[in-house]
Amino acid sequence: MRASRFPIPLFCLFFVLSLSSEGATKKKSAATGHTPHAASKPASKPASKAAPATVPTKKEAVEDDDDLDLAAKGAIVVDALSGKPLYQKNCDSRFYPASTTKIMTGLLVIEAGHLDATVEITAEDAKVGESSLNIHAGETFTRRQMLYGLLLKSANDVAAALGRDNCGSIEAFALKMTERARELGCTNTQFTNPHGLHNAAHFTTPRDLAIITRAAMNQPMFRQIVGTKQARWEAPSGQRVLTNHNRLLDRFQGCNGVKTGYTIPAQQVLASSAYRSGREAIAVVMHTDKPGIWEDSAKLLEFGLSHSAEEPPVAGR
Repeated sequence: MRASRFPIPLFCLFFVLSLSSEGATKKKSAATGHTPHAASKPASKPASKAAPATVPTKKEAVEDDDDLDLAAKGAIVVDALSGKPLYQKNCDSRFYPASTTKIMTGLLVIEAGHLDATVEITAEDAKVGESSLNIHAGETFTRRQMLYGLLLKSANDVAAALGRDNCGSIEAFALKMTERARELGCTNTQFTNPHGLHNAAHFTTPRDLAIITRAAMNQPMFRQIVGTKQARWEAPSGQRVLTNHNRLLDRFQGCNGVKTGYTIPAQQVLASSAYRSGREAIAVVMHTDKPGIWEDSAKLLEFGLSHSAEEPPVAGR
């Protein structure tokens, strides 16, 4: 067959070349993942929403569904048996502990033993004010009795007397507190006093405070005291009844401790614990408000008692 004598028109040749060039460009785009001429789209039009690369995991879904909407700036709840976190929010951020400091004070006094030994109050002890039992220089109390004043009434003068009695001075006791925290595994805690009155260098985190609380709750004497709703305080000036500041003992089923705290810089702080159906949880809320101190803690304890330590921890927002 003879070849056509008519030449191919120029416009046809141009059309064929254009198709070849476009095909090559598409192949290149598919290989690189880029769309040609993307920069030429008008800036005023929003980019189309890309489909997610993966389906959200079960853990991510739990985090969204189970956010507890806490007022607290920092919080954690841990399984009391294993110490494993179950829910956490800013749990490694520094906050002021206020009177939850006394958890460590009580732990060290109990660990030192000889709880029926007497402590004579000094003038310096008696000067420590705000929350106090108005103890006076020369009065004597057993360490055991003073632990009730420390943990139920949250007496700062009692805390100072116990710290001085334990180590000879407030400064030495504060160093012992900080060192004990490190031994327990705390990584961001520093104490300057045994009571929690404000000092910018006196701080901890929700995670560290939960570690300290868990260690204290392993002491039967500590557990007994912080689970007590009322106790008698006998002093030369007379007898009075000490009422535990922890309202969750009445408000939350199974609550068995542990300690409140408040200063203006710290705001409301609470370490709490509850035991139910063979499980125990320890919760910490820091820098919250009222009624958040109770509502936040109840939410955390309920969450902790209803979630297994085998589950991944949930991160709050």
